[in-house]
Amino acid sequence: MSSRTVPARIEGVIFDCDGTLVDSETLSADVILEMLAEHGITLSHAHMLDRSRGRQFAVIVDELRAEYPRAVADDFIDDFRARTMRVFRERLQPIAGAVALVEALHLPMCVASNAPRNKIEACLDITGMLPHFDGRIVSAYEVGAWKPDPALVLAACDLLGLPPAQCVLVEDSVAGVEAGIAAGVHVLGYRIDAPDAAWPGERVQLIEDLADVLTRVSA
Repeated sequence: MSSRTVPARIEGVIFDCDGTLVDSETLSADVILEMLAEHGITLSHAHMLDRSRGRQFAVIVDELRAEYPRAVADDFIDDFRARTMRVFRERLQPIAGAVALVEALHLPMCVASNAPRNKIEACLDITGMLPHFDGRIVSAYEVGAWKPDPALVLAACDLLGLPPAQCVLVEDSVAGVEAGIAAGVHVLGYRIDAPDAAWPGERVQLIEDLADVLTRVSA
Protein backbone atom coordinates (compact mmCIF):
# COMPACT_ATOMS: atom_id res chain seq x y z
CA MET A 1 0.00 0.00 0.00
CA SER A 2 1.27 3.43 -0.87
CA SER A 3 1.92 5.70 2.11
CA ARG A 4 -0.05 8.38 0.31
CA THR A 5 -3.34 6.58 -0.25
CA VAL A 6 -5.79 4.34 1.52
CA PRO A 7 -6.31 0.98 -0.21
CA ALA A 8 -8.25 0.66 -3.45
CA ARG A 9 -12.03 0.19 -3.50
CA ILE A 10 -12.92 2.77 -0.86
CA GLU A 11 -16.58 3.29 -1.64
CA GLY A 12 -17.80 5.33 1.33
CA VAL A 13 -16.63 7.95 3.84
CA ILE A 14 -17.71 8.13 7.48
CA PHE A 15 -17.09 11.40 9.30
CA ASP A 16 -16.95 12.12 12.98
CA CYS A 17 -18.65 15.46 13.64
CA ASP A 18 -17.22 17.33 16.66
CA GLY A 19 -13.66 18.40 15.98
CA THR A 20 -13.68 16.85 12.51
CA LEU A 21 -16.38 18.70 10.60
CA VAL A 22 -17.32 21.40 13.11
CA ASP A 23 -15.17 23.27 15.65
CA SER A 24 -17.49 22.50 18.54
CA GLU A 25 -15.15 20.84 21.02
CA THR A 26 -13.40 24.05 22.01
CA LEU A 27 -16.75 25.79 22.54
CA SER A 28 -18.11 22.88 24.58
CA ALA A 29 -15.02 22.97 26.78
CA ASP A 30 -15.59 26.70 27.28
CA VAL A 31 -19.13 26.03 28.51
CA ILE A 32 -18.07 23.29 30.94
CA LEU A 33 -15.35 25.52 32.35
CA GLU A 34 -17.82 28.39 32.73
CA MET A 35 -20.26 26.14 34.59
CA LEU A 36 -17.54 24.88 36.94
CA ALA A 37 -16.16 28.39 37.46
CA GLU A 38 -19.58 29.46 38.75
CA HIS A 39 -18.83 27.15 41.69
CA GLY A 40 -15.27 28.36 42.18
CA ILE A 41 -13.59 25.54 40.26
CA THR A 42 -10.85 26.49 37.81
CA LEU A 43 -9.47 24.02 35.27
CA SER A 44 -7.41 24.63 32.17
CA HIS A 45 -8.95 24.59 28.73
CA ALA A 46 -6.34 22.08 27.53
CA HIS A 47 -7.16 19.75 30.42
CA MET A 48 -10.87 19.84 29.66
CA LEU A 49 -10.30 19.18 25.96
CA ASP A 50 -8.02 16.25 26.70
CA ARG A 51 -10.46 14.58 29.07
CA SER A 52 -13.51 15.09 26.88
CA ARG A 53 -12.40 14.59 23.28
CA GLY A 54 -14.14 11.60 21.72
CA ARG A 55 -15.66 10.31 24.96
CA GLN A 56 -19.25 9.73 26.05
CA PHE A 57 -20.46 12.93 27.69
CA ALA A 58 -22.37 11.16 30.47
CA VAL A 59 -19.13 9.46 31.55
CA ILE A 60 -17.33 12.81 31.62
CA VAL A 61 -20.10 14.29 33.76
CA ASP A 62 -19.99 11.31 36.15
CA GLU A 63 -16.26 11.89 36.58
CA LEU A 64 -16.75 15.59 37.23
CA ARG A 65 -19.53 14.85 39.70
CA ALA A 66 -17.25 12.47 41.61
CA GLU A 67 -14.55 15.15 41.78
CA TYR A 68 -16.77 18.20 42.33
CA PRO A 69 -20.11 17.00 43.69
CA ARG A 70 -21.30 20.48 44.71
CA ALA A 71 -20.72 21.85 41.21
CA VAL A 72 -22.37 19.10 39.18
CA ALA A 73 -26.09 18.99 39.94
CA ASP A 74 -28.64 16.60 38.47
CA ASP A 75 -29.51 19.13 35.77
CA PHE A 76 -25.89 19.64 34.69
CA ILE A 77 -26.29 17.86 31.34
CA ASP A 78 -29.54 19.66 30.47
CA ASP A 79 -28.01 23.01 31.43
CA PHE A 80 -24.89 22.22 29.38
CA ARG A 81 -26.94 21.29 26.31
CA ALA A 82 -28.96 24.50 26.50
CA ARG A 83 -25.91 26.71 27.00
CA THR A 84 -23.87 25.08 24.24
CA MET A 85 -26.70 25.43 21.75
CA ARG A 86 -26.81 29.17 22.39
CA VAL A 87 -23.03 29.39 22.02
CA PHE A 88 -23.08 27.29 18.84
CA ARG A 89 -25.65 29.55 17.22
CA GLU A 90 -23.48 32.58 17.97
CA ARG A 91 -19.97 31.25 17.39
CA LEU A 92 -19.79 27.78 15.81
CA GLN A 93 -17.62 27.50 12.71
CA PRO A 94 -16.82 24.59 10.40
CA ILE A 95 -13.38 23.05 10.66
CA ALA A 96 -11.13 24.60 8.01
CA GLY A 97 -11.71 22.84 4.71
CA ALA A 98 -14.73 20.83 5.87
CA VAL A 99 -17.34 22.52 3.68
CA ALA A 100 -15.15 22.33 0.59
CA LEU A 101 -14.45 18.67 1.30
CA VAL A 102 -18.05 17.51 1.62
CA GLU A 103 -18.97 19.52 -1.46
CA ALA A 104 -16.17 17.91 -3.47
CA LEU A 105 -16.59 14.30 -2.37
CA HIS A 106 -18.41 12.13 -4.87
CA LEU A 107 -18.69 9.07 -2.66
CA PRO A 108 -21.52 8.06 -0.33
CA MET A 109 -20.85 9.60 3.07
CA CYS A 110 -22.38 9.83 6.52
CA VAL A 111 -21.71 11.14 10.02
CA ALA A 112 -21.18 8.84 13.01
CA SER A 113 -20.99 10.76 16.28
CA ASN A 114 -21.14 10.20 20.03
CA ALA A 115 -23.47 13.22 20.23
CA PRO A 116 -27.29 13.24 20.28
CA ARG A 117 -28.92 13.55 16.86
CA ASN A 118 -30.39 16.99 17.56
CA LYS A 119 -26.93 18.35 18.38
CA ILE A 120 -25.37 16.76 15.29
CA GLU A 121 -28.09 18.17 13.05
CA ALA A 122 -27.90 21.61 14.65
CA CYS A 123 -24.11 21.80 14.25
CA LEU A 124 -24.27 20.72 10.61
CA ASP A 125 -27.15 23.10 9.94
CA ILE A 126 -25.39 26.09 11.52
CA THR A 127 -22.27 25.43 9.43
CA GLY A 128 -24.17 24.79 6.19
CA MET A 129 -23.36 21.09 5.82
CA LEU A 130 -26.63 19.45 6.84
CA PRO A 131 -27.94 19.04 3.25
CA HIS A 132 -24.93 16.83 2.49
CA PHE A 133 -25.92 14.43 5.27
CA ASP A 134 -29.70 14.32 4.98
CA GLY A 135 -30.77 10.90 6.24
CA ARG A 136 -27.14 9.90 6.74
CA ILE A 137 -26.48 10.54 10.42
CA VAL A 138 -25.77 7.87 13.04
CA SER A 139 -25.95 8.91 16.70
CA ALA A 140 -24.49 6.85 19.53
CA TYR A 141 -27.62 7.64 21.54
CA GLU A 142 -29.70 5.75 19.00
CA VAL A 143 -27.26 2.88 18.51
CA GLY A 144 -26.71 2.55 22.25
CA ALA A 145 -22.93 2.40 21.84
CA TRP A 146 -20.28 5.11 22.12
CA LYS A 147 -16.79 5.17 20.64
CA PRO A 148 -14.45 3.37 21.19
CA ASP A 149 -17.15 0.70 20.86
CA PRO A 150 -17.07 -0.28 17.15
CA ALA A 151 -20.87 -0.68 17.00
CA LEU A 152 -21.37 2.97 16.08
CA VAL A 153 -18.97 2.72 13.13
CA LEU A 154 -20.50 -0.57 12.02
CA ALA A 155 -23.94 1.07 12.10
CA ALA A 156 -22.56 3.77 9.80
CA CYS A 157 -21.28 1.10 7.40
CA ASP A 158 -24.74 -0.48 7.42
CA LEU A 159 -26.32 2.90 6.69
CA LEU A 160 -24.04 3.27 3.68
CA GLY A 161 -24.76 -0.32 2.65
CA LEU A 162 -21.05 -1.10 2.48
CA PRO A 163 -18.71 -3.60 4.17
CA PRO A 164 -16.23 -2.03 6.60
CA ALA A 165 -13.27 -2.84 4.34
CA GLN A 166 -14.69 -0.47 1.72
CA CYS A 167 -15.19 2.45 4.13
CA VAL A 168 -12.83 5.08 5.51
CA LEU A 169 -13.46 6.86 8.81
CA VAL A 170 -12.25 10.45 9.32
CA GLU A 171 -11.64 11.01 13.04
CA ASP A 172 -9.95 13.45 15.41
CA SER A 173 -9.96 11.39 18.63
CA VAL A 174 -8.14 8.35 19.95
CA ALA A 175 -11.46 6.77 20.94
CA GLY A 176 -12.78 7.24 17.41
CA VAL A 177 -9.71 5.74 15.80
CA GLU A 178 -9.91 2.77 18.17
CA ALA A 179 -13.56 2.29 17.18
CA GLY A 180 -12.59 2.36 13.52
CA ILE A 181 -9.80 -0.16 13.99
CA ALA A 182 -12.11 -2.52 15.87
CA ALA A 183 -14.83 -2.12 13.22
CA GLY A 184 -12.44 -3.02 10.41
CA VAL A 185 -12.64 0.23 8.46
CA HIS A 186 -9.72 2.28 7.21
CA VAL A 187 -9.03 5.37 9.31
CA LEU A 188 -7.70 8.84 8.61
CA GLY A 189 -6.70 10.44 11.92
CA TYR A 190 -7.10 14.20 11.63
CA ARG A 191 -4.58 16.23 13.65
CA ILE A 192 -4.22 13.52 16.24
CA ASP A 193 -1.17 12.29 18.12
CA ALA A 194 -0.55 8.57 17.68
CA PRO A 195 -0.59 6.94 21.14
CA ASP A 196 0.39 3.50 19.89
CA ALA A 197 3.37 2.21 17.95
CA ALA A 198 0.91 0.61 15.51
CA TRP A 199 -0.12 4.08 14.34
CA PRO A 200 0.13 4.85 11.51
CA GLY A 201 -0.20 1.38 10.09
CA GLU A 202 -1.91 -0.69 7.46
CA ARG A 203 -5.33 0.81 8.15
CA VAL A 204 -4.55 4.04 10.07
CA GLN A 205 -3.01 7.10 8.49
CA LEU A 206 -2.53 10.55 10.01
CA ILE A 207 -3.46 13.74 8.17
CA GLU A 208 -3.06 17.41 9.02
CA ASP A 209 -5.48 18.92 6.50
CA LEU A 210 -8.99 17.81 5.56
CA ALA A 211 -8.07 18.37 1.91
CA ASP A 212 -5.87 15.29 2.32
CA VAL A 213 -9.02 13.17 2.52
CA LEU A 214 -9.72 13.78 -1.15
CA THR A 215 -6.17 12.80 -2.05
CA ARG A 216 -6.32 9.58 -0.06
CA VAL A 217 -9.68 8.32 -1.32
CA SER A 218 -9.46 9.38 -4.96
CA ALA A 219 -5.91 8.40 -5.92
